[in-house]
Amino acid sequence: MHATLPLLEISDFPSLYRDRLDTLQVNLGYRCNQQCLHCHVNANPKRKEMMTAEVIEDVIRFLSNNSIKTLDLTGGAPELNPHFRYLVTEAVKLGVHVMDRCNLTILLEPGQEDLADFLAQHQVEVVASLPCYLEENVDGQRGKGVFEKSIQAIRLLNRLGYGMADSRHTLNLVYNPVGAALPPAQQALESDYKRELANRFGIHFNRLFTLANMPIKRFGSQLVSQGTFTEYLNLLKSSYSDANLTTVMCKSLLSVDWRGYLYDCDFNQMLDLPLQQAGRPYTRLNEINAAQLNGLPVIVADHCYGCTAGQGSSCGGALS
Repeated sequence: MHATLPLLEISDFPSLYRDRLDTLQVNLGYRCNQQCLHCHVNANPKRKEMMTAEVIEDVIRFLSNNSIKTLDLTGGAPELNPHFRYLVTEAVKLGVHVMDRCNLTILLEPGQEDLADFLAQHQVEVVASLPCYLEENVDGQRGKGVFEKSIQAIRLLNRLGYGMADSRHTLNLVYNPVGAALPPAQQALESDYKRELANRFGIHFNRLFTLANMPIKRFGSQLVSQGTFTEYLNLLKSSYSDANLTTVMCKSLLSVDWRGYLYDCDFNQMLDLPLQQAGRPYTRLNEINAAQLNGLPVIVADHCYGCTAGQGSSCGGALS
């Protein structure tokens, strides 16, 4: 696999500084039941990295001591961590809103038959990947049969109230382009998704988030192999919008890797660009509190243009 960080480090991206911490995004491990072409984590079924019970307890203490509003769980497939349900349960007890970044097909895996019921019982917001409403596009990006299983999983969630009108159970879908292009306008695409998915499959959801593909890890390596890395980076730079700087996720989000080390965002985590605090090369979650993060510089490189191009891109979809 081609390393992309050397192609991104020399950057003219504007300086950023952290605001008040609102969201703790925790990567529970890199193992996944899928292996997607666009995955910036390089997740796959053979990965062994997994957050331990000790680090899970650090996460719970941090939530309790720092009045965090949202716990954003990601992976890999975060549900494959054996402590996933314990962490969700304890966070909900603390009054924290929990988001599960779910690939949908995990709901159908052996041993996960009651997972959807668990998520509904704890009112976990499900943020589910569905990069297109066309089967050939999804299967081409995520693997043969993934689209059919994803539709089956959404139907299961709909039966539990997820994505339905007047329900407390939130189901948001995530779109990302199949190739080296910017996502289209989020609002218009959301309307298309809702119409097509309802008409074709009778399924429903709340919101659609559009995300740009980051030129790092698996997708970045693919661009290098195709000789289109520079072309895509130039597209991101030429589409830069200064207005997106005020709402980029790294200003109010803290990313925690499976070992408990801290990063400004999940993308920096994958590039091994750790949070800079008190001159430490790495800082662990149990070594800091939220107030100490205020005003710290965000570590930036050219991949940050992926979050500020066009409408912008964040874990919560378009920025503008």
